[in-house]
Amino acid sequence: MQFIAYKNYVQVFAYIFRWDTLAAIRHNNARNPMALAHAIMTALIDDDLSGYELAKSFDVSLGFFWRASHQQIYQELRKLAERGLLRGEKVSQSGKPNKIIYGLTEEGREALAQWVYDSSRMQEAKDDMLVKLYNLGDDNISHMVSEIEKRRDEMMQRLYLYERIRRTHYAKPDVLPVRRQGVYLALRCGITGGEQFLAWCDEALKRLAQIQSAQA
Repeated sequence: MQFIAYKNYVQVFAYIFRWDTLAAIRHNNARNPMALAHAIMTALIDDDLSGYELAKSFDVSLGFFWRASHQQIYQELRKLAERGLLRGEKVSQSGKPNKIIYGLTEEGREALAQWVYDSSRMQEAKDDMLVKLYNLGDDNISHMVSEIEKRRDEMMQRLYLYERIRRTHYAKPDVLPVRRQGVYLALRCGITGGEQFLAWCDEALKRLAQIQSAQA
């Protein structure tokens, strides 16, 4: 197997994928919980929702840009309520367990409005497929081709969903309220990023095919 030689290979590798331990700890402890909290509060701007309704809504909206399990969402809902940023109202259900409907408090709305002014930083990529490409060799090219093809198919499915959302809800962005235009821009970011990823997949598959042809 052949490897590309870098003078400071390990340092470069660690920087690209954020495997520096202290940086990772600061990243996870200082940024991730707050980002999830504000994503949840954003999802509650217009409607009060139960934890289940919020989790399902999250899957097909903000979840495209900030991944969180349903368990993480439920835990964060309780924390936000304890901090007074959300209110929780118990609702009785016939034949079912009681549920809690969550909504933003005035304090929560003020905190969310202020958070918008905080600085944002680019998220560093963490992708095992890219790490695998650092280990590309004669014996695993076919496997990597399969992985990239699978990723390409997955992105095509996601782009199909993005486009369906755009056509259904954001076909005429010029007439949308200001905040909905912000949602439209986030959606467009997902679409253009997905299109760029497809272009990269095509380039990668072409390159790997050339390598395989040279080996034949």
